[in-house]
Amino acid sequence: MKAEIGQTLSEFWEARTPREKTLLLWGGVALGIVLIYLVLWAPAYEGRERLRQTLPTMQRQLATMTAQANEARSLAGSAEGVTPTGGALRDALAKSLADSGMQPTQVQVIGAAVQIQLKNASFPNWTMWLDDARKQFKVQVSEAHVTALQPDGQVDLTASLQPATVK
Repeated sequence: MKAEIGQTLSEFWEARTPREKTLLLWGGVALGIVLIYLVLWAPAYEGRERLRQTLPTMQRQLATMTAQANEARSLAGSAEGVTPTGGALRDALAKSLADSGMQPTQVQVIGAAVQIQLKNASFPNWTMWLDDARKQFKVQVSEAHVTALQPDGQVDLTASLQPATVK
């Protein structure tokens, strides 16, 4: 098969005049240069220009993100010691519940814990709020009673939250 192709090309080449051979050679060189430019040079050149234009913006964004990360680290360390208790915790939890769209029936301080009662509350919303409250106010559930209601996802609940103990 290779021999047949080589023989066919050889016959084609030998049938050409010197002027045609010269034209075919220069045409092949020009075609090769155009292909190299289109496949290798142009995309690399355009990509390099695009990077040259976007790199300063990305460097500014990186500097901003680094500064924000450092600030967040410093604020996280200072927030660890702030844990509301008693009436302050009750008020903070009541405000947080109201901000989340849940109106508690009762929020009261019982010893070191804050007891929350909700009627006909959305259980998914309650669990999301509880996770946020756990992170924000550093509380843990010490006791909870949940009763499922007829509409799926609705519950009556009583929960006692107390400041989390540091281990």
